[in-house]
Amino acid sequence: MTPAGTESAPAGAPVLSIVITVLNERENILPVCRELASVLPGLPACEIIFVDDGSTDGSAEELQRVRQFLGLKSLRILIHDHRCGKSGALRTAIRAARGRWVATLDGDGQDDPTEIAQLLELALSGEKTGRAPLVVGTRMKRRDTLSRRLATRFANGLRQRLLDDGCPDTGAPMKVFLRQDFLDLPQFEGLHRFLPALMRTYGVPLLCKPVRHRVRLHGHSKYTNFGRAIVGIRDMLGVIWLRNRTRLPGSVREW
Repeated sequence: MTPAGTESAPAGAPVLSIVITVLNERENILPVCRELASVLPGLPACEIIFVDDGSTDGSAEELQRVRQFLGLKSLRILIHDHRCGKSGALRTAIRAARGRWVATLDGDGQDDPTEIAQLLELALSGEKTGRAPLVVGTRMKRRDTLSRRLATRFANGLRQRLLDDGCPDTGAPMKVFLRQDFLDLPQFEGLHRFLPALMRTYGVPLLCKPVRHRVRLHGHSKYTNFGRAIVGIRDMLGVIWLRNRTRLPGSVREW
């Protein structure tokens, strides 16, 4: 039996799939893609996957225009026919990904793509010394409104207390992990906020690295603090139930 995470990628497949989900982020697409294009030479073979989660502002058309304008041959565009939520969009992208490793970031310009190389390096180093990890880019200095920073601090504190996931910023957009580790998890909307807790249940170690966080380039967040809080509490109860009901063997032998 092949240990989890040691499967070889098909010949010619990219090493890394950079995944970005967008909902009405038309104005941010060009600057985000420009930054991505600038970091690709310093990364192993990559593909970039954008998922347009039911945008109504022409984000998909802008992605097509920018792909041609910048000559980004590695850019793939997947389009939902209606909004499925961020976790659903991530699932679409990661199922379609050809890379063994996945890096996620937001499409609003607040994440710095130059951080991807160091997150991937940590992941590869961790795999050499043991089990391939989940690497989370924790935002040490949030560049959000005061109300959102306070709401996030409360949510992270509550999650750490109840889930003991060891991550100070579990909802951080920038993460690097094995594609298969994500697909092995039970899938539900809101999953992306609980990856450290759920992957830990499945034996995936956690590494955290502080990263830069920037002011949103254009537009505004698609979530309200109150709405996030209500959904987050409900989802957290579900995650607690899932973890309590998960039974996994330490190893499997075949005779």
